[in-house]
Amino acid sequence: MLRSVSRSSPLLSRPNIRPPVHRAPATSRAYPSSLIPNAEYVSTLCFLSRNLTGDSGPSVLSTSALRGAPRYPARVGLLAGPRQSPDAYPGYAGSIGHVRGFHATSKREFNPLPVLAAVLKSSTALEFARMVARVGLTFVPLLLLGNMRSKKWLQHGDKMGHPNWEEKKASIERKIRTRTIWFHILIFTPLVLYWATIMASLERTPLTGRWRVILLSPEEEDEIAAQLAGPGWYRAVGEILSAEGAPSIIPPSDWRLVWVRDTLRRLESVIPTLAQEAELCPHWIDCGPDDIPLPPPADYPLRPRPRASEQLHRFAEMSCARTYPPAAHAIAGPPYSLLLVDRPDSSNAFSYGFGPDGGGGIVVFSGFIDEVLSKYPAQAPPPPPQSFWARLFGIRPAAPPHPIPTPEQTAELATLLAHELAHLVLSHHIETLSSGSIVWPSVMSIVTDSLRAFLFPFTMLFGPFINDALAGMWKAGAGEFSQLQEYCTSQKQEVEADVVSIRLLAHAGFDPRQAVSFWEHRADTPQTAECSPARAEVQAEHDTSSALTMARRMVGDTHPVHEVRVTKLKEELSRWEQVREAARAAREKERAQGKAKAQAQAQVPSSSPPPP
Repeated sequence: MLRSVSRSSPLLSRPNIRPPVHRAPATSRAYPSSLIPNAEYVSTLCFLSRNLTGDSGPSVLSTSALRGAPRYPARVGLLAGPRQSPDAYPGYAGSIGHVRGFHATSKREFNPLPVLAAVLKSSTALEFARMVARVGLTFVPLLLLGNMRSKKWLQHGDKMGHPNWEEKKASIERKIRTRTIWFHILIFTPLVLYWATIMASLERTPLTGRWRVILLSPEEEDEIAAQLAGPGWYRAVGEILSAEGAPSIIPPSDWRLVWVRDTLRRLESVIPTLAQEAELCPHWIDCGPDDIPLPPPADYPLRPRPRASEQLHRFAEMSCARTYPPAAHAIAGPPYSLLLVDRPDSSNAFSYGFGPDGGGGIVVFSGFIDEVLSKYPAQAPPPPPQSFWARLFGIRPAAPPHPIPTPEQTAELATLLAHELAHLVLSHHIETLSSGSIVWPSVMSIVTDSLRAFLFPFTMLFGPFINDALAGMWKAGAGEFSQLQEYCTSQKQEVEADVVSIRLLAHAGFDPRQAVSFWEHRADTPQTAECSPARAEVQAEHDTSSALTMARRMVGDTHPVHEVRVTKLKEELSRWEQVREAARAAREKERAQGKAKAQAQAQVPSSSPPPP
């Protein structure tokens, strides 16, 4: 920081600081006195140039030299301008070229959006909005009763008349307006907070672009992932499976588990491709009818999910004029955990969890493995080589330890695993947890509190009876509404997982068209339903409820889920072909235009003379 130097300062009283004043030569041009620095300014400048730059040599800047220099207004000051080379001003002498230039910091506009997004994207923000709604709705009945009483006073005063009625009327109307303003503030503040929280939590599902709400902060997601990492996932899955009896786990040495694990790792290896399909698979446009059809690059590639805290950190770094490197994110998950349960009556699998270090994984039931192995004939393994003594004494070779799966069997297994893997890649479990446990319960709570506030006169008269009725309505409505929301969300997620699974199959070398036939031959039965037969039977009983019937009507679909997913898969594969044909046509058109342009340039005669 520079200190201002006055004329009485001891810095200027030193004889070796004040420069000599020379008269201007007769040949110099005359300048107005307002454009010529005075002696005090020149002496201060010389002192700064010698002390700030560490130059111990003579620092003399004569007034005559300044008079011969280009115009430079004294009121602006040389120190406030940009740093210039001494050659730019030949009239300046000495060490003026070494004086450090100073500049004003550019104005920075404050952008509150990253801060608001970081604060609002959490379950705590929604709980805060719920608390604000409860506090505000507590005073709403008082404001309404006060306005009703004031309006009665106005009616009574207009009829009966009172001394100084005009002043009292103006005071009463002013109170009514004040209560009305407070009423709107108390009503709309929680609504604004609620919708701001929802908007801050909106994000697009990768690969499909569907809008969804995940109302969990990065810290809350990290806490969930830490609980499921490592052995935590096996404990959580064990609790789920133990609800129907002690599960029988197939050991890692079993060949079936090795087969399932190798197929899963093959599918996991292509997950990074989903982030850079255009760069890693440019040949998708050249796939023929006999080739495995590759998908066109997705409009929304697989990217790390947005984290509001990182946006806030980036904004803080940029506000300090520092560069913020991009976050070193990886798609959380691979390698995923795997569990093979010995349950012959269940022919399916399910996925569970979220996060890296095995926080997410897949559970496969042995009934599905048995079904796949029995559907296609197993390949006979090649006979092992026999020694001379074995042939001489007629010793038969040992039987193979297990059948070798065929490519068709591996493709069926990969189709089911890709479907479950898509649930993990798209973070469907976090979305279900957010909507089912945070968003909709908070909405129902706010609606119930609003009813209690507006029914305050009745609750005041009848006491706890109205509150008990509202509480019972809340419990009954929450159950039905939860079923409706779960059905709508799960159906969207199932179809979305099918669409993403065929991308995984195509990039892993499996034919995605086989997924259509796979799902066509699988009906919604307790044996083929996800999770377990017992849970499927309970779900079948719930399917006849009015909530699920209304849910199907709301989404405009009364067909079973497997018919819907088959239709969506066919539409997605047809879209791939349409995009491929359009890309080929655009490429051929571009090539034809380039060829025509090259021929036109070749036909134009050259204007330069021919070489000798």
